[in-house]
Amino acid sequence: MKLVKDLSALYEAIAAVQELYLPVENKGRVDFKLYEAGANVDIKTLKTVRSAKDFFFTQTETLMGFKVEGKNIEVEDLRPEVRPFVAFGVRGCDARSFEVLDKVFLVDPVDTVYEARRKAGTVVTLACGRPEETCFCTNFGITPEAPAGDVTTWLTEEGLYWQANTDKGEALTAAIAAVFTEGDGKAVEEQKKAISDIIAKLPLANLDMTHLEGVKEETFWGHPVWKDISETCLACGTCTYVCPTCQCYDVRDFDCGNGIERFRCWDSCMYSDFTRMAHGNNRNTQDQRCRQRYLHKLVYFPRRNEGMFGCVGCGRCVAKCPSKLNIVKVIKALGGK
Repeated sequence: MKLVKDLSALYEAIAAVQELYLPVENKGRVDFKLYEAGANVDIKTLKTVRSAKDFFFTQTETLMGFKVEGKNIEVEDLRPEVRPFVAFGVRGCDARSFEVLDKVFLVDPVDTVYEARRKAGTVVTLACGRPEETCFCTNFGITPEAPAGDVTTWLTEEGLYWQANTDKGEALTAAIAAVFTEGDGKAVEEQKKAISDIIAKLPLANLDMTHLEGVKEETFWGHPVWKDISETCLACGTCTYVCPTCQCYDVRDFDCGNGIERFRCWDSCMYSDFTRMAHGNNRNTQDQRCRQRYLHKLVYFPRRNEGMFGCVGCGRCVAKCPSKLNIVKVIKALGGK
């Protein structure tokens, strides 16, 4: 099994062949940033504040521009060039979120912006050395001890173990071959077992999800949980912006003075103006909006996608909601244990 003993050498080697993004600490906050020499890289923190979703579905992006001269309109393609890049240190939950997003953006009509980024990106995942109490990814079939990705890595006392899983992973491995030595992999097996032992003791490791299997879309519409949680919901959208699977966006035009730029940005079903049109809004109360958010992830999305849930159990909403609302409470209120 391949082993890297000098992480700085690994980062430099990857950055020499492709753009490298990895978790970087800045003022107490860890998020994915473009690697630069001297960066305060932090791959030990379990979860970045924002998910790795940004690599493929960015928070804001310019789509096109319009120049108007009299009755003439010129359309400009303002999308930036997509160059090959490596997303390093992605956890198993975030890696699964890419599969969820693929179900949205890579079906007809294909989102070509998203598609270009998916083709350009090589995902290097990192096993979760010590899962936290807010983690519940295993309920969705995710294996934090051996996460999916083009490459899977394990950080041990010996160094970083490296396993290529796809053609992209093999190509990256070959391009930086000089940084590797051979390891026996025993530390990886020990870490896998240790992670499994921790997961078994987590409070959210064994959520009952059976009541959500194969139900009709309207099954839970009249459930009292929506009124209960909406009374304390601030409609701040924090849950949406930290969620790795939320995919809603808005498209707007901005007058730059010498032309128009069209951009898209993340949106949230928790906002009162979400999907508002000329006739108004089809969800006029916060309990209706809360219902939409959670049922989309737990019922609507899996019904349309071979049972795949629209949640990956990362626990960011559990940790970040200022009102302590989260999808786990909803799962339990709907009948889970």
